[in-house]
Amino acid sequence: MSGPLLKVENLTKHYPLGRGLLKKTIPVIRAVEDVSFSVEAGETLCIVGESGCGKSTVARLLMRLVEPTGGRVLIDGTDIAGLKKNALHAWRRRMQMVFQDPYSSLNPRLTAGQIITEPVENFERLSRKQRNALAADLLRKVGMSPEMLHRLPSELSGGQRQRLGIARALSLNPSLIIADEAVSALDVSVQAQILNLLLDLQQQMGIAFVFISHDLGVVEHIAHRVAVMYLGRIVELAPCEALFAKPVHPYSAALIAAAPVPDPTWARLEVPVEGEVPSPINPPRGCAFHPRCPLAVDRCRTELPPLVPMADGRLVACHVRAPATEILAEPSTAANASFTAA
Repeated sequence: MSGPLLKVENLTKHYPLGRGLLKKTIPVIRAVEDVSFSVEAGETLCIVGESGCGKSTVARLLMRLVEPTGGRVLIDGTDIAGLKKNALHAWRRRMQMVFQDPYSSLNPRLTAGQIITEPVENFERLSRKQRNALAADLLRKVGMSPEMLHRLPSELSGGQRQRLGIARALSLNPSLIIADEAVSALDVSVQAQILNLLLDLQQQMGIAFVFISHDLGVVEHIAHRVAVMYLGRIVELAPCEALFAKPVHPYSAALIAAAPVPDPTWARLEVPVEGEVPSPINPPRGCAFHPRCPLAVDRCRTELPPLVPMADGRLVACHVRAPATEILAEPSTAANASFTAA
């Protein structure tokens, strides 16, 4: 089927603060607001931003672990955001998730073999011999010995537990894996092993990844494209090399400038950003970043900038850096433009 594997259109999630009285308007937390993007088969899209920007909520919305307030999530053209429980069950095979904590996301009472095969048994019955063969094969794929089949999570190291979580995600042969801070709890050397493992599996199996991270070093290593989020919205969506070479949105530039570099003598971009992230309960009018932005103009304080394409193909929501003269297409069309591999 032609078209992107995953297509997200105007995805929104609000959390009401209480019920209110006499049906009066009640305040809401605007966790995710009007997010749109697409992911091709075999592509890695990384979503980055400060804590609280909504990136993990997007991951849970994609998996239907929480219900969206609005918008659509299409897998091969089917809107799973609107499916009921029984219809959604069949689509669970197509997408799996790797969680941040490699220990709390695993059942401590199950062995490694049971953890790997448990998702499969939600869809088909396997004999003991089939279960053991499947688990042993997946352990080999993630670089672990089949001898660990009967070990409990408490008997494994942090890196081994995360590999086990990846093996569990692979057990249903998914087309898409959502990885939410999948390496942030690991040592740096183990992080490199897990990232290289994910890249190898992607090359071998053609899996698409939506990778949630705050570590720009990790993102630069694995991403094809990067979506930068601020206060629930995407402010820049660009090919990875283009973003790190020349960030356009002031917030993207500030994130990259704040990332540590291995050599303190290297020249780095200095982007002054002051103040705190605004509250998602009462976001600023206009561009949400304007109270902290050194480039803000009067228009930024009153008018929300749309996510529009620039001449180099990236999408940017900024009145100053992405003026109307550089718009190449309608924002709604550009937000779901397909990825083309280099």
